[in-house]
Amino acid sequence: MEVYVNGKNIKTKSSTILKLLNELGIKSKVMATALNTQIVKKEEWKTKEIKEGDEIEFLEFVGGG
Repeated sequence: MEVYVNGKNIKTKSSTILKLLNELGIKSKVMATALNTQIVKKEEWKTKEIKEGDEIEFLEFVGGG
């Protein structure tokens, strides 16, 4: 299936947000997630299903100064 992750079109076999995070190898970096502009709580990542054409934003916090 094809979804958009942070604006880029990707192909995935993952069915949930958590599976997609693991597939992309970025689970430890991500602090917040939005699915089709709706915030998804971290405790919902395991059960929140994704489908063809979904727009997913993975956000990480970066310190700096």
